[in-house]
Amino acid sequence: MGVPVSQMWTVVSYVLKQRIAGRKQYPFVLMLEPLFRCNLACAGCGKIQYPAHVLKMNLSPEQCFKAVDECGAPMVSIPGGEPLMHPEIDKIVEGLIARRKYIYLCTNALLLKEKLHLFKPSKYLSFSVHVDGQKEHHDFSVCKEGGYELAIEGIREAVARGFRVTTNTTLFDGADPKSVRDFFDEMMQLGVEGMMLSPGYSYDKAPDQQHFLGRARTRRLFRSILSNRNASWKFNMSPLFLEFLMGKRHYTCTPWGMPTYNLFGWQKPCYLLQDGYADTFAELMESTKWENYGTESGNPKCANCMVHSGYEATAVNDQFGSWRGFFSMVRANFAKYRDPEAARMLEEPVKPVHAPAGLVQLTIRQEAAEEVEA
Repeated sequence: MGVPVSQMWTVVSYVLKQRIAGRKQYPFVLMLEPLFRCNLACAGCGKIQYPAHVLKMNLSPEQCFKAVDECGAPMVSIPGGEPLMHPEIDKIVEGLIARRKYIYLCTNALLLKEKLHLFKPSKYLSFSVHVDGQKEHHDFSVCKEGGYELAIEGIREAVARGFRVTTNTTLFDGADPKSVRDFFDEMMQLGVEGMMLSPGYSYDKAPDQQHFLGRARTRRLFRSILSNRNASWKFNMSPLFLEFLMGKRHYTCTPWGMPTYNLFGWQKPCYLLQDGYADTFAELMESTKWENYGTESGNPKCANCMVHSGYEATAVNDQFGSWRGFFSMVRANFAKYRDPEAARMLEEPVKPVHAPAGLVQLTIRQEAAEEVEA
């Protein structure tokens, strides 16, 4: 298990307090986006597609602290954009540590080595490095040659300096299961604390809409990857969520489980859909028509989503919300998932991937990003 005991206990006690209080809708992780600016232009991400004046904006540390205090979730994920490009990211992290929040600072690691001096190792801080697989696949995914080497250098340096480091991998249609499994081995050899996984989701602003996974393909891909697993692999996420990705469990979406606060306010209903904004967290919870979201709602935007921001919160609630769920989690932590059919899937040829928004448009979009940064 790639989650420290102290962090797990914080989550368990938090869930129990919510249940004792009779709350059915409560957040687990705050997705805090202090900026949309980035030094990459990935084909599967739409953040850098915002206008230049928006890309120049930052949330202040005080705005971040207010959102964290309003929400009350025990964990804070800081995506973006690229958080290390925020001029006061060290102050934001320092303030969240003072609040005893467990922080996942999501980064592509291009700036990690030069920015590490701004931070101190802490059990509350983990650098969640975006690595989408082995070198060729990662560089293709982020539309930058040499991106993999820079990410690995950042990981090595952070681990050597005593920081908690995890990896965050998004898998799209065309991913090679054997390569992904080899990638897991490589990350464990680097000394990362654990790995996080999620299927890519086709939200509107992403320029490449062709290679997002449907539900059936998601289950097949993750079954082939996560079955017959290596005992050395450590995942920094719910083992029941991984079983959900493999098709072993059915969960409904918990869109309020990982609410998003960014430059525009509290985003309705979740990290990936933009159906308006609320001024306060209370307004977000009270005014959002949650029944209109999730696979069971019939909303076409949610039809193929199996992303962690909607479903891992459901899994966490399951594993800590009952004795049955708890014992299922314990069992899953030791399971190898022996599956001969999944082993045969690894030998199937992988469909070649051609991304129309990939490296061909890299120069144009990267120049735009660099112009905004300047």
